Amino acid sequence: MKLILWKFLRDTPAVLGLAIVLFGLFVAVFASQLAPYPDAAFSSNLLQRFKPPSAEHWFGTDNLGRDIFSRVILGTRSAFVIALAVVGSAMLIGVPLGLLAGHLGGWRTEAIMRVTDIVLAVPQLILALALAQLMKPGLVTAMVALSLTYWPFFTRTVYAETRRLKSSLFVEALQGVGASTTRILFLHVLPNAASPIIVRATIGMGFTILTAAVLGFLGVGATPPDPDWGLAIAESRKFLPETWWFATFPGLAILIAVLGFNLLGDGLRDLVDPRLRRSR
Repeated sequence: MKLILWKFLRDTPAVLGLAIVLFGLFVAVFASQLAPYPDAAFSSNLLQRFKPPSAEHWFGTDNLGRDIFSRVILGTRSAFVIALAVVGSAMLIGVPLGLLAGHLGGWRTEAIMRVTDIVLAVPQLILALALAQLMKPGLVTAMVALSLTYWPFFTRTVYAETRRLKSSLFVEALQGVGASTTRILFLHVLPNAASPIIVRATIGMGFTILTAAVLGFLGVGATPPDPDWGLAIAESRKFLPETWWFATFPGLAILIAVLGFNLLGDGLRDLVDPRLRRSR
């Protein structure tokens, strides 16, 4: 354990990614206390509209006079909630299907994997947009649409790991003593496949934040007056380039959050797969 921790701490980008993610979680948990104007972030004040960044409003104000700094902080909470909910829901769907497909074989495996391939063949954003159009716009709609389009990534990952572990001696021994399929898969195979699942989940959270922002930008995600980063960029389009701060700071928030998860995910991937590290 100490050796693994030491290797991780020597990976500067991964440590930077972990610091960004932990800072984002801190901001998300204490958003209401950290935002200087938490109540004014939802109510309009036309006398304060389009104020440039200053000591009073660090990120300036938007077209309705709302403090952008407060809305960016409050938007961190919704971004992390979406990421955790979507990735968690996708794991609940994709991991069991991957375990079953990798272990059972036959027509059941073919059915699961062919459905997985069909969903993977369609770009996630396009499929999420199509699903979101069928429902009422909002954060819940965005989470449901993203969850229903991200599970195949976990299914494919777990399927490959289960197929690899299926021929292991400990699996054959468990089958020899009459252990049930459920016990073998969830108590023995799944813990041994946890590393790639964690890596996929970490990278997936950053990708989910970016995709959720795109859905908000296109109008099928968060709805006003939700403090959403993608929605803020969409609202700023007609006022550019004069009010450059309106789009810049929510955009930077998306960039930093996605960068943090990607750096952390890459570091974890190098840690659990030494072949990738040696290939550098």
